[in-house]
Amino acid sequence: MSNYGIVIVSHSANIAQGIYDLIQEVAKDVSITYVGGTEEGGIGTSFETASQAMESNSAESLLAFYDLGSAKMNLEMAIEFTTKEVEVFDVPVVEGTYTAAALLQAGVDLDTVKAQLAEMKLNK
Repeated sequence: MSNYGIVIVSHSANIAQGIYDLIQEVAKDVSITYVGGTEEGGIGTSFETASQAMESNSAESLLAFYDLGSAKMNLEMAIEFTTKEVEVFDVPVVEGTYTAAALLQAGVDLDTVKAQLAEMKLNK
């Protein structure tokens, strides 16, 4: 099992679930937690749900992915309250998360994973 986990924060429960389902096909040994939508089932994100997704992940070092700006903001706020090492990536959420998960599953080192993700960087 990888020493690194993945956290996904999306504005939509369906998007978060879909990314998780896709990643499970290539990274069954990577700890992945996700959250999508508001606690009431609507579209949106919150500090609380982003924090819960981080804390419920079994890994102590996390790669975090998000879909839109307020999801990033909530991730960044949640990072301030966790003892875990978390890095947020500004990449397309599906492609970036899939790439990171597949590489972690294959046992690729973190520097190589980061280099691959750097090639995908977006100005989000």
